[in-house]
Amino acid sequence: MKNILFAFVLIGLSVSAFAQSGPPAGEAKVGEYYGQDVSAKAVKKAISPDELNKELKATPKIAKTSVKGKVTGVCPKKGCWVSLATDSGETFFVKMKDYAFFVPTALEGKTVILEGSAESKTTSVKELQHYAEDAKKSQAEIDAITEPKTETRFLASAIKVVE
Repeated sequence: MKNILFAFVLIGLSVSAFAQSGPPAGEAKVGEYYGQDVSAKAVKKAISPDELNKELKATPKIAKTSVKGKVTGVCPKKGCWVSLATDSGETFFVKMKDYAFFVPTALEGKTVILEGSAESKTTSVKELQHYAEDAKKSQAEIDAITEPKTETRFLASAIKVVE
């Protein structure tokens, strides 16, 4: 009986250790990184989101690149995505590679360098509505999403706060 009780306690502790109730805590200070640390080469070669969008018009998928930009939004549920500002007003959406790490909501407003891959992707209405729900948009805003959207998608393996 003790062995069975011990097994249940051990399973319960394991499950709670892996459960994520929200974004990680943290202040997102300059120099902090999420995922892997951004390489020095990536810092030097980082381009703007708008420059990346131009490159993606010629090549719809780029395997490895780095981008520098200001974070305009962070997933309030888990910290599993961020959005960056662009000069052109287009959406620049960033997800974490393999869902391997999350970022604190304090990252919003900070300038970061991302390292990873990028592609031009059309996002379905259902997925756009899901992201709007995650961002705690009103039901009216969610219902107003009726068209798929073509946008830049960035899959980050590393994010570093630089400003």
